[in-house]
Amino acid sequence: MSGSALSIRARGFGFRYAGRLAWAVRGLDLAIEPGERVLLAGPSGGGKSTLLTGLAGLLDTDQAGESEGALEVGGLPPVEVRDRIGMAFQDPETQLVMARAGDDVAFGLENRAVPTEAIWSRVDEALALAGFPYDREHPTGRLSGGEKQRLVLAGVVALRPDLLLLDEPTANLDPEGAALVRGAVGQVVEATGATLVVVDHRVEDWLPQVDRVVVVGAGGGGVLADGTPEKVFTTEQDALAAAGVWIPGGELPNRSRPATTRSEPWLTAETLAYRYPGTDRPALADASLVLREGEAVAITGTNGSGKSTLAMLLAGLLAPSSGQVSVADGADPDVTDLPRRRRRRRTAARPLHRWRANELVRAVGTVFQDPEHQFLTSSVRAELALGPRLAGLSAEQTKRRVEELLQRLALEKLAEANPFTLSGGEKRRLSVATALATGPRVLVLDEPTFGQDRRTWQELLDLLAELRSAGHALCYVSHDREFISALADRELPVRSGRLAA
Repeated sequence: MSGSALSIRARGFGFRYAGRLAWAVRGLDLAIEPGERVLLAGPSGGGKSTLLTGLAGLLDTDQAGESEGALEVGGLPPVEVRDRIGMAFQDPETQLVMARAGDDVAFGLENRAVPTEAIWSRVDEALALAGFPYDREHPTGRLSGGEKQRLVLAGVVALRPDLLLLDEPTANLDPEGAALVRGAVGQVVEATGATLVVVDHRVEDWLPQVDRVVVVGAGGGGVLADGTPEKVFTTEQDALAAAGVWIPGGELPNRSRPATTRSEPWLTAETLAYRYPGTDRPALADASLVLREGEAVAITGTNGSGKSTLAMLLAGLLAPSSGQVSVADGADPDVTDLPRRRRRRRTAARPLHRWRANELVRAVGTVFQDPEHQFLTSSVRAELALGPRLAGLSAEQTKRRVEELLQRLALEKLAEANPFTLSGGEKRRLSVATALATGPRVLVLDEPTFGQDRRTWQELLDLLAELRSAGHALCYVSHDREFISALADRELPVRSGRLAA
């Protein structure tokens, strides 16, 4: 077991990333006692992840930005007690370093000089606690996003930290997997007595496991509310809702109006199958579907069932092992001026995965599960302009499209920021905006509501509902039952690599 739980003190703490005018967090005063279990909530972009990174001793003020005030863990600068702190980041990719699952969990233990004879028992214990569904030998490159999150948690748990910091640890997990992770966190904290600070927008599921809720405001707003869950969500409801905080048991944002489904099929998938190299069974098999003009389709299922693989195939970003994806004439920029007979021949001869990039961005917009995988430039504005320029839009058209998306998705103040310095929720909104920038007829989105507060969730819902009403076809992978209920015209479950009837 670990030593003793660690305290946290913040006095006027602030941090501003290099090249940014606005402070990510500022004027923060906070005290957390050893062994407390704290849920840290607040609006998207409110500095929660920055605070956790600072508490983990990972903010480099020489290169990453400037700091003010004081931040202490156990009475010391966090960097001096890093070996007693465990943190799981929003993006699990950033913490996976080895090719095999067991080796990845063992990596941290080896760096802490844990005796060799003790390492593998702790690895197995941590994998079991985190609900990891495979053995030590399983390749990390063949994990779904949710499975990667469980593996990262196992790596943190294996260290038996005195301070456990979790940033959206269940964001991309199915409900069963999320419950498993929350249970694992509870077991670890109970067994070790560690101090717990967990960041999550969907607060309700964590309330049975925490004894305190701290809500921070955006733009250096400091602490908006602090107290027991009952006190915070009873006496501060109106102020928190206005700040974008999800209120447990509160009324959901307005749901979108039902779409009028049109008959035109924009995208058709026929008997798709895909097998990842080196595997002995397909990740997806015999999947056929049609996405029609003006409809939204939700792809659901447990982690590892093949949802993201299906999304990548539908977007033309993976070449299927068998079957094909095709789009209607109106979505192919190269065939709209051809006689109908030649259109049919040409479209049929060109499966979607063989389209050139400048064609694809005008027909199908894609939002990856990990938004950082699609960022290519050094500013939010340039990222939004890239697709329209590639698709051949004029400078004036591109500028108009960029300004509209900056405003609609609350990214105006971040226009000149580097995409990689945004919060998780801001990165997600930017990834959605880049997919919309070229006005594609078909949108394929993988977990579009990850990391969103109540206000930005509603904005995404409204924007996608408008696109659906304008005739676009939407296909999105999601575990967010409220979003599925609000937007989807139909739901297609994926089970063990196959579309369920």
